Amino acid sequence: MPSIREVAKRLGISITTVSRALDGYSDVAESTRQLVIKTAKEMGYAPNPAARQLRRQRTDAIGYILPAPASEFSDPFFSEFITGLGDEATSCDFDLVISSAAHDSVPERQRYERWVHGRKVEGIVLNRMRLHDWRVQYLAKTGMPFVSLERSLDEGDHPSIEVDGQLGFQKLVAYLVGKGHKRIAYIGGPGELKIQADRFEGYKKGLEAAGIALDLKLVAEGDTTYVGGYRTAQHLLGLSPLPSAITCINDLAAIGVLHAASERGIKVGPDLAVAGFDGIPAAEHTSPPLTTLSQPLYEISRNLVKILVAVIHNQPIDEQRVLVQPELLIRESTG
Repeated sequence: MPSIREVAKRLGISITTVSRALDGYSDVAESTRQLVIKTAKEMGYAPNPAARQLRRQRTDAIGYILPAPASEFSDPFFSEFITGLGDEATSCDFDLVISSAAHDSVPERQRYERWVHGRKVEGIVLNRMRLHDWRVQYLAKTGMPFVSLERSLDEGDHPSIEVDGQLGFQKLVAYLVGKGHKRIAYIGGPGELKIQADRFEGYKKGLEAAGIALDLKLVAEGDTTYVGGYRTAQHLLGLSPLPSAITCINDLAAIGVLHAASERGIKVGPDLAVAGFDGIPAAEHTSPPLTTLSQPLYEISRNLVKILVAVIHNQPIDEQRVLVQPELLIRESTG
């Protein structure tokens, strides 16, 4: 394979000029850059990625630390989210670096510190935002570019995409009320999660709009997992009288509810309405198929990477805060 020195010799220019042309520096004339690229391709020259990154003092990588134990990689939500991140990173000539750590744990903080201080990545994607999120405060303070799915309540501004969970849940409750339901339960998530605050607020506003008093006996906290949904449903399905509908913070919890109802001989659809949030592909193939508030997660994650790459390159972005409306997909689980 020819060397960069041979490319420079054929063109009669310096090695430095060839190197800076291939690395995209703006002090090289566009005509020279195109000539260098064309000649390098013709000669079969391929730059050494590691050496190129070292010269530019860049990693050409973006990072994502899944805010949960490694076992959560099997969660369909995270799987789809990561797929979108990886596909868009590749199309932008970036690598995607992934790790995982339980949220608000010492290992999580250590990973962020190591990535930032070691310049392991050029930017970071956040999700499962907390109401007050130390990650936002830390990354803003260190100057590390970052974007997020959802926003915390912390001061400052950064690029984000938000899904209107509050309005989505209002529409879901209104739909269930229209079907004649009055005892509508809610299975949420940990209180520090922003999606919990938004979706629970939408649930409450939906009840209020229908003139239904909030019954805290019908409100339960889960952990956004299948097992959490199953266990919480066992409690709700032990109440007397039973709830006529159960809404869930996410699809995985709702699928756990379907299992719990089946074990008790309760027919989901005719006897109990169940609905989730996310629109994961598996929700369409449950028994019965699950009604859900669907968010275009794959497209959202790709757009997050596009925005992050623009920020890394100091390019303007169209909107600092993008709001997405979820779509209510009505299926057999709500009758």
